[in-house]
Amino acid sequence: MADRVLSFYESLADHYHLIFDDWDGAIERQARILGPLVASQIAAGPLKLLDCACGIGTQAIGFAKMGHRVVASDLSPAEVARARREAALRSLDISFYVSDMTSLREITQAEFDLTVALDNALPHLPAAQLEQALKAIVFKLKPNGAFLASIRDYDKLILERPAAQPPAFFGQPGSRRIVHQVWDWIDDTRYTLHLYLTIETDAEWKTHHFVSEYRCLLRDELYTLLRSVGFQDVRWIMPAESGYYQPLVLAQSLS
Repeated sequence: MADRVLSFYESLADHYHLIFDDWDGAIERQARILGPLVASQIAAGPLKLLDCACGIGTQAIGFAKMGHRVVASDLSPAEVARARREAALRSLDISFYVSDMTSLREITQAEFDLTVALDNALPHLPAAQLEQALKAIVFKLKPNGAFLASIRDYDKLILERPAAQPPAFFGQPGSRRIVHQVWDWIDDTRYTLHLYLTIETDAEWKTHHFVSEYRCLLRDELYTLLRSVGFQDVRWIMPAESGYYQPLVLAQSLS
């Protein structure tokens, strides 16, 4: 699965911001939600923070703008390069690494106050690799450090087994775009995701197609794995409580 996931994000890196109506607005909006949550549940900061699935920097940039000392990594060299450019454009001091979250071996720093893996990154991983990732994450944390992740609400989606997500229309005439997803279910718990990004130009509409694979990671499974690798005080924070667009899980490492 790793090769398919890497290919997905490598090809998506230059287009990732286009899946948002306003990417800069999304950075600010998520920071307004995550900042107070982190301050109330962990510490006001500034924190030493590792974003181990940073993508093009959506959350890492937001955390850095809040004053946290951010280290960011991702499996995809193209996404890390894009995130580094975006941080430089905003005059933000973020250390970036290409690193697989199942090892995080390229990251020499440790004793992080908080590690995050947001935007449904964990469900790319089979169970054995997910356990490896969580062990690598807890190893990078200081005693009583915290881990924050978000995943889709698979407890609900596994029952519904949606075939597609409705299209979203962004932009103004002449530069519009359509974003939609098709889900091909492989079995009861895994699906192939087809992301279509159709962009209007002066001459035509052009469609880009990106493919990856996910599995339905249920909350009980992630809770059990977090406890098994040494996390405590594991709790779920649902969108109705947090205002975030996905369920969040917050866990604390042992002292």
